Amino acid sequence: MRKAAYFAVPLLMLLCFWAGQHFSHKAAPESANPHRILYYVDPMHPAYKSDKPGIAPDCGMQLEPVYADAASATSNSTANAPGTISISPEQQQLIGLRVETVTESAGPHHVRVLGRVTADESRLYRLNAATDGYIQTVMDHPTGSMVDKETLLASFGATEIMTAQQTYVSTILSRVETSGDTSRNPVRIVYASRLRALGMSDIQLKELGDTMKVSDSIQMYSPVKGFILARNFTPGQRFEKGAELYRIADLTKVWIVADVYESEAQNFKPGTIATVMLPSMKKSLRARVSDILPQFDPVTRTMKLRLEADNPGFLLRPDMFADIELPVQIPAGLTVPADSLLDSGTKKRVFLDRGNGTFEPREVETGWRFGDRVQVVSGLAAGDRIVVSGTFLVDSESRLKAPQRVSAEGASQETAPSMKPADMKSGSMPKMKPTSLPSSAKDPSCGMNVKPAESVASGFVETYKGKQFYFCSTSCRDKFHKDPEHYLASKSREAETQTMEMPMEKGSRQ
Repeated sequence: MRKAAYFAVPLLMLLCFWAGQHFSHKAAPESANPHRILYYVDPMHPAYKSDKPGIAPDCGMQLEPVYADAASATSNSTANAPGTISISPEQQQLIGLRVETVTESAGPHHVRVLGRVTADESRLYRLNAATDGYIQTVMDHPTGSMVDKETLLASFGATEIMTAQQTYVSTILSRVETSGDTSRNPVRIVYASRLRALGMSDIQLKELGDTMKVSDSIQMYSPVKGFILARNFTPGQRFEKGAELYRIADLTKVWIVADVYESEAQNFKPGTIATVMLPSMKKSLRARVSDILPQFDPVTRTMKLRLEADNPGFLLRPDMFADIELPVQIPAGLTVPADSLLDSGTKKRVFLDRGNGTFEPREVETGWRFGDRVQVVSGLAAGDRIVVSGTFLVDSESRLKAPQRVSAEGASQETAPSMKPADMKSGSMPKMKPTSLPSSAKDPSCGMNVKPAESVASGFVETYKGKQFYFCSTSCRDKFHKDPEHYLASKSREAETQTMEMPMEKGSRQ
């Protein structure tokens, strides 16, 4: 008997525990389920609600469910900063939302910019016409070809050439007849300078002094070993004094000009060694930041940073583009990804993760920006978690919900009765009478039936000619605001049609 009692007591306790758990679960009301569906809404017009799933009457889209946990989170978020929203884990995964912790970074950093190769101005040579003339012969050296120093390029004729050469030869011959010494004849030196001014090279001048034969043309020779960047004539073409005939560049050293932001230009010190990368050739070169101050370009609003580079094998050609990697020593500071920042021009903000799917907009001030990182001067602290992916969609959702709260506040202020001066003097408060609203109304824009109380709470109300109209959404209200007569005329035509049809129906019944 005692043994049976020992076994009966624990068994009885177990049965009592199980019964309590069973009845507690049964007694729990259905409303305690946090993920139950409260109602269904139109995704295009959130003011439209339905107790059953189905199709939206205005746009034909599937109605979306609203869960109890999302609704409670939304109601709680109204107590936070304006624009705070709640996003469920399923929605976060759908829009690709991702958060990241704000960290402090410092030390060396590399900035990649695009640069354009140009010829070094100190190694650029232009052959201009010193007199009017015409092209006689042209050698086979087109634009882009490489020529050696003192290579014959072309020859041209001019009216002044013959006279200057004859005077030069006569001076030499007269000096030889008198003294036999022509090396220090000042007249010869003057006319030799004149021939050089007309474009005659020292090679042709020496040949003229040796042969004493006057030529009807002047030959042009390359002053340097380089590439012909421009040849601005054809055989037989006439030209005027000052016209550019050839442009030749020595490309053993070149410049690379890169566009950088004005705020970043001060970080690139003269003498900094940069890496010039040529992806198409899979090669890289070294370049040095020039001592010349960067020039400002008013068109692109950027600074033209100049780099000087040796050009072995003439890998770099004028107007070629190259990737430049510049090392920069940045100061310590809080940094965030550039994609997490929303810049409206006057304000910058990010979305702070408050936990439990709640995100709060936060205005911040930024500092330097290098690559995909931006410094945050104020507004955040180390360890804060912010949205770094899907920021635009979160901002759109925040902006959609923010006007509704503001409009609801405005509506409540408008419905509040005003206090008369007599009431203020007597100290008595007027009685708050609720505004009488119709039970239902029709949206004049889309024709959908709406509840005026919900339209007033959401701010979807418009007053025109002393009459109040109710709408299902902001877009419908804005359409009516732009052209109210159009929608009122449509409404009048519909009413006239109904009036005309009513007698016909009565007659048919008779």
